[in-house]
Amino acid sequence: MPLAAKLKSVTQTSLALSADDFITAYASHLKRSGKLEVPTWVDLVKTGSYKELAPYDPDWFYIRAAAVARHIYLRKDVGIGALTKLHGGRNRRGNRPSHHAPASASVQRKVCQALEKIGVLEQTENGGRRISQDGQRDLDRIATAVVEAAREEEDDEEGDEDEEEEE
Repeated sequence: MPLAAKLKSVTQTSLALSADDFITAYASHLKRSGKLEVPTWVDLVKTGSYKELAPYDPDWFYIRAAAVARHIYLRKDVGIGALTKLHGGRNRRGNRPSHHAPASASVQRKVCQALEKIGVLEQTENGGRRISQDGQRDLDRIATAVVEAAREEEDDEEGDEDEEEEE
């Protein structure tokens, strides 16, 4: 298979697969590798000023890093402000109407800096972030692994259905 066709199929698979599957797979990869430097304050901090509590999931930093990496992977150049808008949420203001509020820019910046340290992201000339070549290769590998696992799961289900029909 030529390299161009292989690259095209990889990006199509990463676009076709669900965000949730990819993010959970990449977050578990980041946690298993142990390279991602997690700040000491992750168990204390809220992810936005509109939140009341910190996240319940102890691995939320890995999940956020995977979500940021996927978002930047699908786009060319992304800044911290765009990530705060993306991960923001509803600011409930009592009896007044709710409005969208941005997420914490500090959290987004620390996630990007941690991903830069392990070589997944790199800064652009205009101050945004983009995926490095090593990061692209890493994310492509995870995407193809998730797609192959989903195909195997479908094949197993089809095999189980065939066995039930035979009986």
